[in-house]
Amino acid sequence: MDSVLSKLPKQSDPNVLVGFDKADDAGVYRLAPDMALVQTVDFFTPIVDDPRTFGAIAAVNSLSDVYAMGGRPISALSIVGFPNSGRDVSILEQIMAGGLAKMLEAGCAVIGGHSIGDEEIKFGYAVTGLINPERVLTNAGARVGDRLILTKRLGTGVISTALKNGQASEEAVRAATDSMLALNRAASEAALESGAHAATDITGFGLLGHAREMALASGVSLTIDHQRVEFLPGALDCSRGGHLPGGLKRNIEFIDECVGFANGVADEIKNLLFDPQTSGGLFISAARNNAPKLLEGLRRRDVPATEIGEVVEKTRPLIRII
Repeated sequence: MDSVLSKLPKQSDPNVLVGFDKADDAGVYRLAPDMALVQTVDFFTPIVDDPRTFGAIAAVNSLSDVYAMGGRPISALSIVGFPNSGRDVSILEQIMAGGLAKMLEAGCAVIGGHSIGDEEIKFGYAVTGLINPERVLTNAGARVGDRLILTKRLGTGVISTALKNGQASEEAVRAATDSMLALNRAASEAALESGAHAATDITGFGLLGHAREMALASGVSLTIDHQRVEFLPGALDCSRGGHLPGGLKRNIEFIDECVGFANGVADEIKNLLFDPQTSGGLFISAARNNAPKLLEGLRRRDVPATEIGEVVEKTRPLIRII
């Protein structure tokens, strides 16, 4: 997709503060000196068996890009792909009910949507939020000396793959589901409150893919301590068992040359650092002096955050795993 977008003409509208020419989470369009729209869209195929839970996870995932930019979601349009025949329409009703419940929790009104006939079920939302143009969190603001904070544990990709293979434990599935159902609203509020320099949410590119985007956009390098990264219960077992989603393998092919691993980093941990996440947490860059305030704010809001690394001068490799 990057190769396609890079060939499109640049936009000249001065009100486009963040557009598709940036590898960021959402677009930002200024309406007034103190107000801008933040807009995003996301949808995917079922990741869990229960329709209502799938719809709820899809909603949380769609909202996440707005939170990652520091915005407040206000409205959403549903996007549905569902078979024209051969499927019980009550399944779609449950999917949409699950999504609506999470949108209501977020204070975001669902005001319409669009559906198409599709043999493979797909669901998600286009979300619009409001944001202060002077307080937009992008992935381009990381500064040398910043500390790196991760707000959710990793492993949803391998656990979901193990579930499809009938090999995931109940504990692993429950933990992954609970994580995917948790809004990033509290993490976003804490990041804004502490004056964080940069943020992104961890989704399909995995931790290392999104870390690469932050490093490139900010003109820095990142060092990540693999022993401080936390994983969902059962994730290491799923990784050791070879339950690796296709997206994980593609992430390795795309990102591997940017990453240097210290001796002793086990293969199962390397896999999880590349693991594509659904509805993952925020990856936040905060000044060294503000990191304790950020962590305190996150924990006060019951966000299971961990400091996992730091921002350093740009070097090769772009990202070092120690």
